[in-house]
Amino acid sequence: MTYPQAIKKLRNKMLLTQAEFAEFLGVKFGTVNRWEAGAFEPTMKTKRKLAQLFKEYEIVVED
Repeated sequence: MTYPQAIKKLRNKMLLTQAEFAEFLGVKFGTVNRWEAGAFEPTMKTKRKLAQLFKEYEIVVED
């Protein structure tokens, strides 16, 4: 699963909209939208938060 797919799957498993997920992570809605579209990648700080969530929700990311 690609990083954008993993982010979307995580958000869906958490039952959050893009806006709610953005608020949860402390970023803007457009940022989450661009992550899911594959236009941008999260910062290292955010990737660490996401890594914990991926593990918690059993989502495997492949590069």
